[in-house]
Amino acid sequence: MSEQQDGPAAVMFAADRASLGLGMELMESGLGTAAVRMTVTAAMINGHGLAHGGYLFLLADTAFACACNSHGPVTVAAGAEITFVAPARAGDTLTAIAAERVRYGRSGVYDVTVRRGDEVIAEFRGRSRTIG
Repeated sequence: MSEQQDGPAAVMFAADRASLGLGMELMESGLGTAAVRMTVTAAMINGHGLAHGGYLFLLADTAFACACNSHGPVTVAAGAEITFVAPARAGDTLTAIAAERVRYGRSGVYDVTVRRGDEVIAEFRGRSRTIG
């Protein structure tokens, strides 16, 4: 994964108020790839004392968005699903790494792995559609 600080993904991420508001950081981006990091805060904890799955989905979705927008044209999610593998807790620093699996026409498929260090927390698959 090569770093593109001024590429299309970085420009899109810089305007992503939702992700920035949660303290996410775009670590790397390249054509069809991205890595995004977030620390779980106390405000992200559910009634079981664990990170709410919606925040984990949002982290993975942000990495997916950066990867599928790395080619330039505006690309949005056509659908996505996530499998939660292990719980995350307040204070955990999570990294979502997205990789393009295939692009065809205006569509694409991307896989994102969310990790705490070497431990897999979640697996996400997103389907994209280029609109611009």
